[in-house]
Amino acid sequence: MLSLKNILKNFQHKIVVDDVSFDVQPGQVIVLLGKSGVGKSTILRILAGLETSDGGSITLNGQPMQQQSVGMVFQDFNLFPHLTVEENITLPLQIVGKKTSDQAQTIAQKLLKTYELTALAHLRPQRLSGGQKQRVAFARALAMNPTILCCDEPTSALDPMLTGKIAQEINKLASNGLMIILATHDTELIKQIACTIHLMQHGKIIETTTSAQLAENAEKFPYIKNFTQGLTSDTTNN
Repeated sequence: MLSLKNILKNFQHKIVVDDVSFDVQPGQVIVLLGKSGVGKSTILRILAGLETSDGGSITLNGQPMQQQSVGMVFQDFNLFPHLTVEENITLPLQIVGKKTSDQAQTIAQKLLKTYELTALAHLRPQRLSGGQKQRVAFARALAMNPTILCCDEPTSALDPMLTGKIAQEINKLASNGLMIILATHDTELIKQIACTIHLMQHGKIIETTTSAQLAENAEKFPYIKNFTQGLTSDTTNN
């Protein structure tokens, strides 16, 4: 189990993550829901080791979490523009994962086939569509065999059909035991995945439910209901 306890983060004396706590079980999808600037992405960056927290603790199975346990899919994909699709997967495997060239190629080729990218293996990212870049980003993150997958706005650049495909992939990865944490404001995405939803506002979690409970009785969760219907008054842009 992944456990975040009382996480705090300040930027220039402004609190952007304010005493956030939640747990993630193997096979569970957590959605951090909310407008831009409420602290969702900052939590993912802390988990991935790209930011340090100013308070609180993060443990995995009762021990301090190691960053190599976390895979990250960025909102803007962060693919290396000078590398091919295949090299975007193999290079991190060799440099960070300490795999040999042959080992990295074997892993990459399997993932390229899984994500229907084999024919694009030798193209550079600028020649790919948004959906293709997203699939490369997923393949690269999963190549490291993470225990935890963090996805920052994974559907922000995608049309509804591709959003559905990403939802299917998230459900499949969770069914295989991966812990998944999504930061999103895409209310259509949460209708398509089995998840626990934490609505954030001003750096805090203000309401929590599951997608099943929300579908059964949205009235019990007024803040999340309002957000999903576009009625939220939250205009924070911290």
